[in-house]
Amino acid sequence: MKQHITHFAVVVKDYDEAIVFYTQKLHFNLIEDTILSETKRWVLVAPQGSTECAILLAKAANDEQLSRVGNQTGGRVFMFLHTDDFWRDYNEMIAKDIKFIRPPQEEVYGTVAVFEDLYGNLWDLIERKK
Repeated sequence: MKQHITHFAVVVKDYDEAIVFYTQKLHFNLIEDTILSETKRWVLVAPQGSTECAILLAKAANDEQLSRVGNQTGGRVFMFLHTDDFWRDYNEMIAKDIKFIRPPQEEVYGTVAVFEDLYGNLWDLIERKK
């Protein structure tokens, strides 16, 4: 048997502001933006070079979902963005005013720093050791 994750949902306040953040600040590709109804769209973004997994930007539809925006994991790192050049991406993200809450560190597995997305979800930026 072979399986893989294709998408996971991130609850957002607004489709368009989330698209701008992911495409302009993180340089993700907008894979799809399809209108499903007056209030719902199917919006997929993925890091450049990514082929199997994309983020589904899911607009909060009620107060309970809205309360989860920016804290879907109770304050833990939620997503992990692997890169082939940590310092290139880190410096570019700093220049684009991405907020890092933990500075770069050399770990046994590689270089890592923790940043926030536009709503406060935590991400690791990681370059693994070769």
